[in-house]
Amino acid sequence: MLLLEIVSPEGHLFKGGVTSVTVPGADGEFQMLDHHANIVSVLVAGTIKIAVPDFKTNQEFSPKFNKSEKDQKFLLPVKSGTLELKDNRIIILVD
Repeated sequence: MLLLEIVSPEGHLFKGGVTSVTVPGADGEFQMLDHHANIVSVLVAGTIKIAVPDFKTNQEFSPKFNKSEKDQKFLLPVKSGTLELKDNRIIILVD
């Protein structure tokens, strides 16, 4: 499982365990799963898609997230950002 932390200028938007994260990278959308290689990337305008182990759980997502019942993911629209993934821990800074 990945540990994901998303931070905006307003504060923390999410911190918790996830099964996958899909982000809008500068060269296109890409997904990170458990044991992904370490990476640093710039994010462009788009949507961060988060899959959690139990979609029905009441994890503490910021009201900025949308919930996609069809895809079983939580969605966060972003304008830009950066991310670092190291040792199964992802930190995403967003605007």
